[in-house]
Amino acid sequence: MQKKLYRSKKDKMVAGICGGIGEYFDVDSTLVRLLTVIFVLLGGAGFVVYIIGWIIIPQTPEQVSDDKSDKGEEPKEKTKKKVKVVEEEVIEAELVEKEVKK
Repeated sequence: MQKKLYRSKKDKMVAGICGGIGEYFDVDSTLVRLLTVIFVLLGGAGFVVYIIGWIIIPQTPEQVSDDKSDKGEEPKEKTKKKVKVVEEEVIEAELVEKEVKK
């Protein structure tokens, strides 16, 4: 099977270009990011190449983003459920505290 270059959905900071290049060449994406920053600072050509890569390189089709949980819930929905559970526990603790004071 032939390797293809994709923008990473899992290992991304801006557009996933450096993460995708790291996955393609089996290199740490931090190294690729560091080289990108150096090229940007040394003349700006790195910025142009990054933007072109953002436009040309497609996102990985089969990767699941880490932003979603195993159930496919949005992070906000999951947080709301956790907040509701905590609120219920606080109310229950307050009721128990009132009963103890009686």
